[in-house]
Amino acid sequence: MDTTGSSRPSADPISVLLAGPDRWSERLRSTFADDDAFSARTVSTVEQGVSAATDRRVRVDCVVGAGRLDAAAGLDLFAALRSHGVAVPFVLAPADGSESLASDAIAAGVTDYLPADADEATLRRRCRKAVERCDEERRRSERADQFESFFATPDQFSAVLDADGTVVRVNRGALDALGRDESAVVGKRFWGLPWTDDSSRDLQRAIHRARRGEYADFEAGLPGDGAARFEFTVRPVTDGGDGRFSVDGGDRPGVADGETDRSEGNDIEADRLVVTGHEVAERVRLEEELRESEELHRVTLNNMTDTVLVTDDDGEFTYVCPNVHFIFGHSAEEIHDLGTIDALLGEDLFDPERLDAEGVLTNIECTATDKDGREHTLLVNVRQVSIQGGTTLYSCRDITKRKQRERALTQLHRTSRGLLYAETKPEIADRVVSDAASILPSAAAALYRFDRGENVLYPTAVSDEFSELVGALPDFRLDRENPVTRAFVEDETRTCDLGGRADRAPQSPFSTLGDYVAVPLGDHGVFVAAAAEETFDEVAEEVAELLAATTEAAFDRVERESELRERDRALQRQNERLSQLNRVNEFIREIDQALVGAESREKIEAAVCERLTADDRFAFAWIGETTALNRTLRPRAWAGDDRGYLDGVPFEFDGDPEAVEPSVRTAESREATLVSNVAEHLRAGQWGKEAVSRDFQSVLSIPLAYDDVLFGALTVYADHPDAFDEMVRSVLRELGDTVASAINAVQRKEALRSDTVVELEYRVTDASAVLSRLADETGASLEVEGDVVGDDQTTLVFATVEGAPLDRVVAAADESVGVADAESIRETDEGGLVGLRLREDFVTSVLADHGAVLRRFRATPKGLSLTVDVPDSVTTRSIDEVVSNTYDAAEPVAQRERTRALDTRGRTGQLRDDLTERQLEVAQMAYHAGFFDAKRDVTGRDVAEMLDISHTAFYDHVRRIQRKLFASLFENRPRPTEVE
Repeated sequence: MDTTGSSRPSADPISVLLAGPDRWSERLRSTFADDDAFSARTVSTVEQGVSAATDRRVRVDCVVGAGRLDAAAGLDLFAALRSHGVAVPFVLAPADGSESLASDAIAAGVTDYLPADADEATLRRRCRKAVERCDEERRRSERADQFESFFATPDQFSAVLDADGTVVRVNRGALDALGRDESAVVGKRFWGLPWTDDSSRDLQRAIHRARRGEYADFEAGLPGDGAARFEFTVRPVTDGGDGRFSVDGGDRPGVADGETDRSEGNDIEADRLVVTGHEVAERVRLEEELRESEELHRVTLNNMTDTVLVTDDDGEFTYVCPNVHFIFGHSAEEIHDLGTIDALLGEDLFDPERLDAEGVLTNIECTATDKDGREHTLLVNVRQVSIQGGTTLYSCRDITKRKQRERALTQLHRTSRGLLYAETKPEIADRVVSDAASILPSAAAALYRFDRGENVLYPTAVSDEFSELVGALPDFRLDRENPVTRAFVEDETRTCDLGGRADRAPQSPFSTLGDYVAVPLGDHGVFVAAAAEETFDEVAEEVAELLAATTEAAFDRVERESELRERDRALQRQNERLSQLNRVNEFIREIDQALVGAESREKIEAAVCERLTADDRFAFAWIGETTALNRTLRPRAWAGDDRGYLDGVPFEFDGDPEAVEPSVRTAESREATLVSNVAEHLRAGQWGKEAVSRDFQSVLSIPLAYDDVLFGALTVYADHPDAFDEMVRSVLRELGDTVASAINAVQRKEALRSDTVVELEYRVTDASAVLSRLADETGASLEVEGDVVGDDQTTLVFATVEGAPLDRVVAAADESVGVADAESIRETDEGGLVGLRLREDFVTSVLADHGAVLRRFRATPKGLSLTVDVPDSVTTRSIDEVVSNTYDAAEPVAQRERTRALDTRGRTGQLRDDLTERQLEVAQMAYHAGFFDAKRDVTGRDVAEMLDISHTAFYDHVRRIQRKLFASLFENRPRPTEVE
């Protein structure tokens, strides 16, 4: 660490550090205390001495050390100071000195040595001389270092000469210019070097003048490409006594500190000479660069927007920047004519005392009026200068647009915060248009929104100023015939100024406007701002786009919040529907359980009505069936608080559907009937008055139909309007289907247990029936012997043929669309037996689904006749519907009551139930083919071929059928189910 420091100011006292024992320090402190030219501090150890000498906060000019410091010697302190880079003078002053110590001290390099008991004046004088020698050495070293730095400059010619002109040293720049090695130059006379012109005399004169202490210049040519000329300067230097040279100081080279100017005829010769040179072309280049720099500064001053003004102490202009018109509109001459700066920037712009104290004042804001009367906001910096008679420099910057932008952004921030609380798009549009005048001064505004349904832009908010300028605003189609639609379709800002750019269409509603800007709002619409008085500048356009972006963001927020609210409402509705569905499903499950356990139609109907009214949503429910050829509805079961409703309302059909009770309408149309509000039907019929008097506010009636057979109508009433939404209606319609299916199933079970049947006979003239067509085409009579439903949903019908050849009937059946396959089973003289596989269900299975049994079916060319056994648990009306639905023009011709045989559904019935469909088909085919006849001529192979199976499969089926037959005859226990 170098703590040598700079030279001590001559007016300051010499700071002495006394390092030694306390008794020694006290004796020497008084030596320096009596002289104001000194100040002294004391330390007692080597560590304290090093710390004090290296402390940058306190200056130490000289260290006076004792022979011993505590456990160390004074020379140890000297060594420690030098190891820490402390180069201040060190005077060793031991209390008990000796020649040996003095010799060691001098050898170590201390600055001086004298006993501590020496004369006080002598000690002070020796310390002062040590400090002065150190200062002088420091100055010589600094000058020498400066010279070495100057000499080593690579791009200049530098050489050191003896007083007689002999070259002592040259730098690399000189060797490059001379084109010689150092050995070829050092030791030669300077004027004897290879100059390209006759410059010897000028060189010798210049060197002689410099040797006498003068400052000499000359020009000379040097060898090399182009024979360049150099401009040289010769100056005298002094020998510092240490082998290094330094340039003489002073304001001019050659004048040393404290010496007279030796250029004034002084005969004292210099020790050495320094020659420096620069190529003349380099000087010319530098002069050209200076001229270009001046030109650049002139161009910059003429074109920069900041204006510089300089005034004297009285405020009168001494300099006006050429670009002053950018801000003030005046020329430089007109500014000078104003007289003082106060006429331009106003009085009391700044505090002169503060400027004197600080020298510069920055960012002073003021207002000024230009030549056209427009007000500008300026930011002024004021600085004290001394330039061509001027003392104060003013730098003026026009911040009018920035202030406009700041004010607009402040108001825009308020508007943005206000839009955070807007809940609708019209509210946003009104707020934006009303705030536009404060955000955009002298602006009128309008906001167009896009109607997605009509594909038009329509004005949703218009300021009064805009209406005064334009009038009533029309809607715009997306035809891009005006700037509003172009801005929206092309999604870019459209502007128009007074110069009449392309967006000013003569037929546009905005043709009466001055400047205006149309900014798209995404998919929401367009924001239009027009200058009511002044023109729009780039700041106004920028702020208009920021306002539009804020508006678009507000519209997006409202849309998102609306979507979220709608989503929340949808979720709430969905949750309500789910809750409602759970409740409905719960009582539907209860109804289903009741239907499973019900053993009769009456119990089914009663359970349904009771479960429906057990839920508090329904007040009353009842089931009715049609009677007397569907002209009257008779109640069968009901539950809830009817209070005589069924007795007070007629359930008869008449001509006006609106006048009859909803259940009657359902029974007639076989479609569900909904009355959402009974009060709307008070004057349509008596039922409405009776219903509202019992607080029945809404009604739903659904048909109970199975396989197109109507069992009746289920009607439910609620004590509030609109009680039956789509979900409830759907669930109750499905419930109606379930109830109808359950009624049909229980009737079939009752039919199996019934011994009394009603025999119904029908005549059918339906020419479209398959067997009717075959009889008509062939002239044969066909009587059905049996049928089997196959796994492929076809029905195999066995029919006896009379009156026509069997092959004719088979051929006609093969041509029929309704017959999938026809086969001759057994041929007789009268005809034979044919097997017809029908594509559609045969009437036998349809009747069986409703508990009835087909006893006889005959087809002749005149039509069909069939006889049906109906158990007393099944209504004949339902069988009439089954036959009518199966055949058009079915006419009942007879109805007889009889008792059927006990074994009809005894063991024989059980056997039919035990046989699989395939086994039943095999048994009927074998039986009708004559396989079981005593004198049979039909083998098992023949029947197997008819069935399209192998003969082994046929015999296997026969054995299984026989086993089941004998089991039904001889066993009472249940038989195991066989898996085919």
